[in-house]
Amino acid sequence: MVQALSMDEGLTITSERVDDIPLLLAQKEELMSQELIDAFTDMREQDVLKITDQMLDSGTDPLEALEACRKAMEVIGQRFEDGDCFLPELILAGEMLRQVSDKVKPRLQQEVKTKKIGKVIMGTVEGDIHDIGKDIVIFMLDVNGFEVMDLGVNVPVARFIEAAKEFEPQVIGLSGFLTLAFDPMKATVEALKEAGLRDSIKVMIGGGQIDDQVRKYTGADAYGRDAVAAVTLAKQWVGEE
Repeated sequence: MVQALSMDEGLTITSERVDDIPLLLAQKEELMSQELIDAFTDMREQDVLKITDQMLDSGTDPLEALEACRKAMEVIGQRFEDGDCFLPELILAGEMLRQVSDKVKPRLQQEVKTKKIGKVIMGTVEGDIHDIGKDIVIFMLDVNGFEVMDLGVNVPVARFIEAAKEFEPQVIGLSGFLTLAFDPMKATVEALKEAGLRDSIKVMIGGGQIDDQVRKYTGADAYGRDAVAAVTLAKQWVGEE
């Protein structure tokens, strides 16, 4: 006798196909991940939250939801770079990212949380209060296995030095959207040298106006064009790539 087994989303299989269940579940997870990516890149905030809940409630690995968000942010970042989307969309993407993060992180298994590959300090330098880009980088670093200390915005040079001594990171990320952030970035790098910390810490900078000329001016080791580039740099510096 053939017995019908029902699954979520109207998917029905027979007992003759029980061996196919792992494959069908994998296909379903892949489909939901793509739906999440599409909703995210289409800026459908409520759908993003709904699909995230569905993925988590169906037993999907929380990291799959985070990976979908990572892929979506790559698309949005490229659109922003190409001039196909603008600051309001970037702000909304950051907000959706925060909400998904709030849903996903409590579901992550403890062993996943403790598998850290390095330490990074992040902060928006003194005189600048923009945090969207910084927060996206922090999220991506966290997803990729880094322990991150977030110093917030308008961070004085002395606070970066104090945190570096306390946290002992391999990397410090200095964020700044405005041109007035360049001098505080330079001052922070110089202060690290004066404190005898520069040789053991790599410094990356990032923000709306940052390019290699600014990197040379500040004395930083590299600049990240986006969150993905920042993660790549950090992984290289801790020997993971």
